[in-house]
Amino acid sequence: MINREIIRIKIVQLTYAYYQNGNKNIEAAEKELFFSLSKAYDLYNHLLALIVAVTKESRRRLEVFQSKALREGKPEPSQKFAFNRFALQLENNKQLCDFVETQKRTWNDNPEFVGKLLELIEQTQMYKEYMESSEDSYDADREIWRRIYRTLIQDNEDLDQLLEEISLYWNDDKEVVDTFVLKTIKRFEEKNGSKQELLPEYDTEEEKDFARKLFRATIMNADEYQRYMSEASFNWDFTRLAYMDVIIMQIAIAEMLTFPSIPISVTINEYVELAKAYSTMRSPGYINGMLDAIARHLIRSRRLLKQIDPPKGAKPKDDEEAPEA
Repeated sequence: MINREIIRIKIVQLTYAYYQNGNKNIEAAEKELFFSLSKAYDLYNHLLALIVAVTKESRRRLEVFQSKALREGKPEPSQKFAFNRFALQLENNKQLCDFVETQKRTWNDNPEFVGKLLELIEQTQMYKEYMESSEDSYDADREIWRRIYRTLIQDNEDLDQLLEEISLYWNDDKEVVDTFVLKTIKRFEEKNGSKQELLPEYDTEEEKDFARKLFRATIMNADEYQRYMSEASFNWDFTRLAYMDVIIMQIAIAEMLTFPSIPISVTINEYVELAKAYSTMRSPGYINGMLDAIARHLIRSRRLLKQIDPPKGAKPKDDEEAPEA
């Protein structure tokens, strides 16, 4: 699950923290990097567990409504959402259950939020259509939760604030992790029951190696990379560059030089996007121009054996699978 987008975000954060920290211990910093990445995987599981928590609350309320209906001689309310097949399968998922058992904090600690989210769901048109539909299938049960997640969980300010309170590591993870939760929902199959596999923390050891090599190259070759910035900045006022911009370009240069399989255009695009999130309004354009100039300078000096542009007809992309929505 942990992909290069998350890794790059964490390395920007940890590299900045490394230089802000008076005790510059690369071993400790690397350990913190991998701990931070593990917390992203915790968030993935925690968001899946939210679906289970809402379903359990729905069943709890259903029991209350059933008792009331019985006393008053009224028809019993529908059990369709409370016993949604996909949600029940997720509730019994062995991997998710194992995760929840190891956590000190669960959604049981936030009953108000879970209850409000359920009420929000019940007020939507998609929920009403689902409850009124004559279709009664696993696919329909899974699809309603995919739509609920995209509509009410993926972009939810109250949830974002709550997650930030739970863990500072989750501040910048949710947007990326959401895509993996949606991928997981899409991949669930009824026949797999409780043994349905969730996404692994790392798809391969290559992602771990990417994180370790990129972080170490960034720190250990800092003086060399900053010299490249100075050499290539003859048309730029390098001395006025924001400190975060230096960090972002330092990591980008490390990636260009350390990973021959990643096209230069991919690297530049990735770090321009990070500049939009972490630096000034003027930084993306500045960094785009600087990294292009640095790459050309390194190619001319034969320190970088890559092409600036991909061959005609080729579509540049990183050597990883893009997450599904």
